[in-house]
Amino acid sequence: MSNEVRNLEPKIIWGHFADLNDVPRGSKKEDRVQQFMMDFGNNLGLETIKDATGNVLIKKPATPGMENRKGVVLQGHLDMVHQKNGDTDFDFDSEGIKMRIEGDWVKAHGTTLGADNGLGVAAAMAVLSSSDLAHGPIEALFTADEETGMTGANNLEPGWLKGDILLNMDTEDEGELCIGCAGGIDTSISYDYSSEAIPTDYATCNLNIKGLFGGHSGCDIHLQRGNSNKLLARLLVMANEKFDVRLVSFNGGSLRNAIPREVVSVVTVAESNYAAFESMIKDFEKVIKGEFKNTDPNLFIEFSKASASNSHVVAEDNSKMINSINASRNGVYRMSSDFEGLVETSTNLSRVQIENGNMNIDFLTRSSIEEPKIDLKNQIESLYKLIGAKVSHGGSYPGWTPNPDSDILKTMKVIHKDFFNEEPEVSAIHAGLECGIIARTQPQLDMISFGPTIKNAHSPDEMANIPTTERFWGYVQKILKEIPEKN
Repeated sequence: MSNEVRNLEPKIIWGHFADLNDVPRGSKKEDRVQQFMMDFGNNLGLETIKDATGNVLIKKPATPGMENRKGVVLQGHLDMVHQKNGDTDFDFDSEGIKMRIEGDWVKAHGTTLGADNGLGVAAAMAVLSSSDLAHGPIEALFTADEETGMTGANNLEPGWLKGDILLNMDTEDEGELCIGCAGGIDTSISYDYSSEAIPTDYATCNLNIKGLFGGHSGCDIHLQRGNSNKLLARLLVMANEKFDVRLVSFNGGSLRNAIPREVVSVVTVAESNYAAFESMIKDFEKVIKGEFKNTDPNLFIEFSKASASNSHVVAEDNSKMINSINASRNGVYRMSSDFEGLVETSTNLSRVQIENGNMNIDFLTRSSIEEPKIDLKNQIESLYKLIGAKVSHGGSYPGWTPNPDSDILKTMKVIHKDFFNEEPEVSAIHAGLECGIIARTQPQLDMISFGPTIKNAHSPDEMANIPTTERFWGYVQKILKEIPEKN
């Protein structure tokens, strides 16, 4: 199917995207894709540099007659989110993404597609490899580890970029020119609990919640999709009001920036209460299927007896651990008062792992304003300190403050109206972009973000729209041709 994708128009974009998707490129496992990009630049005879963090910079001189145009930095990130369906047999560390075409969309077989940010990277590659495209001086910046800490952007050397304009190609809706984004901070919870042998008169059960839609914890958080970790905690709190349900294990979610789609757990309940517990689960499933019928229509609960093996249950900490997860903040916290319909502050209860005496929980909190971000992470910290857990924070990055008077915004609005015959939507997004971080070390850059339409990023339902990708490439070419001269 990769060959079919390569034959899509524009072939120069889809061909580079297919090449990129042949290379495993998970966050923090980017050696191979960085070498791929180094080889790409060197094979074109272009100046190609990699810094100590793994950022790759490829420079292309202006075409004849365009030498006096403002320098443009084309920017995208090399890593992709690794998510797959539970029944998909796939090794992200050794296999290339298996793509397919469905109508106007390119999708993957049961995994994330990597269009975030592979299509933006492919567009920069197309500019670099093109022999008939008019442009001024080009710097193509391919950053490292955007998805799990924005490490590359955070470690750019001051003054490394010489351009005047940065085009970040990591926005996912055609017709949108993005001029601002949220910042974020990670919170990690660690708690050691005591355990004990499963009582002899208790049944051991598999209790799993699956089929949720998941999605991007920034772009999709306002859609009110179910969070598997929160749903299981909610069920267990209800069950503990009637039965002594004890945890053996709780494993939900994997990535800080993905809404958890599944949770797998093992619990115990007195044999005498097993039938009533099973009935409660069936009733709860009906309730939540009704609640989430529009956002998560494939939601379901698996419940069955399991082998007790040599497992142990949580001892006296069982209730307070479950209650703390149930009480945790998750979802939209505050909407923006400056941009209608924009989430200002949110948090994602992204990962819960309880097993073998350790509880570990991760949150990603986002906000376009610094103070609410700090307030929300402090609320999370306060909750877990009440149970004596260790709380740590890391990966903090700033938001990107909108500049409605940006010169490149004015230029691209005019070009957009001419190219698409309609005005663009100028907006900010709740997802994290690297622009605000890059601005700290490259303050001369006038920045904007745009891209083709991509749906359901950070989930195995990710898809890239074919017609908008073709128009995106046409728009990129026109922008580069009409970049103004230096003052």
